[in-house]
This record gives sequence, C-alpha cells and structure tokens, in this order.
Amino acid sequence: MTSRQERAEETEQSLKAAARRVFAERGYLNTKITDITAAAGRSAGSFYNHFSGKEELLRALLTDLSAAGDEQAGREEHNPDFSDPSAVRFHIAGFWHFAREHAPVLRAMGQAALVNDDFAREMGRFGADQRVDIADHLDGLLAKGLTLPGTVDASLAMMFYLVQAIAAAVEDGALEVSDAEAVESLTRFVYRGLTGRDY
Repeated sequence: MTSRQERAEETEQSLKAAARRVFAERGYLNTKITDITAAAGRSAGSFYNHFSGKEELLRALLTDLSAAGDEQAGREEHNPDFSDPSAVRFHIAGFWHFAREHAPVLRAMGQAALVNDDFAREMGRFGADQRVDIADHLDGLLAKGLTLPGTVDASLAMMFYLVQAIAAAVEDGALEVSDAEAVESLTRFVYRGLTGRDY
C-alpha cells in the first residue's frame, strides 16, 4: 500500500471508531457528521472523502459486523446441528456476545431504519440473508421428524429477534441478568421452542 492509501485507511477506520463512540453516547438520530469528525479529530471535509453521509457510514459498519459474524461462524467448535442443544447454545452465546459488543451500532441501525425506508429494506434483506446462511442448521431437527414452530425462516427469525431484544433490554437497563444466565435461559427457551422438548 502507498502512504496515501495507508493514511486514507487510517482516516476511514478513525471515522468509523468515532461513529461507534458517538452513536453510543448520543444515538444515531442525534448525531451530526460534525460530531463524528470532531470525535475522530478529522476535518468535516475528510468525512466526505470516504462516505456520502451517515447512512453510507452505517452501511460500512454493517459490512464490518457481517465480517465479524463470518469470522465467528468459522471457528472450529462450530456445530451446525440444532438437534444438539450445545449447538444451539453455541449460536445463542455467539449472537448474544455479538449483540452486546456491537449494541451501539445495532441500535443506530434500528434508528436509521425508522426514518429511512430504503435502509429499513436493506436491513431486512441483511437479516434474511443471515438466516439463509444458517437455514441448514435446522435440518437435523426436521430429519428427526420434529415440527418447527413456523417455517424455517420464521423459526430462525424468532430466535434472532428474541436474543437481540433481550440483549437490548439488558443494555437499556430494563432487565438485569448476567451474560451466563441470559445465554443459558435463552438456549433453553429457543431449544424448547424449536423442538418442543427440554434438555
């Protein structure tokens, strides 16, 4: 990489890191581009060298989240068979910690979706794509003749939205529960919901 490319990459990363901090403090809707550039120690003009606006920056953060999720899915202990409770626990734990770690960005995306229909549709497609990626994780349940609570997509959506909602409640202080308790309770709830059985 050339020195100019390195500086550009450093600026982009600095702007994204600043956005994550400012979104956590003020929320997406109350954040101005100048708030982000000030937090990054960059000029307002430098922002537009990388992003056309807040939505494009948010899309870049979404790409980063997707890459982080793919990295987690590639871990050796990944078990794709949801007929095994430990596989459900692995995925619940992974998504729980992911949601907690990236809460400001996820919240910002939800806020952006409220005011921008195009972004809302984009978020919907992103979620659907994520579910398609793990749809085969339910094959073991279906092979055992178990009846899912809904379609494969709906069943996975219930799991993801539940975990995200509980994680958000903890972040907002509406619910007090440790990470370990949350993962165990959610695993039991989701496994029973998917299989009709306890473990």
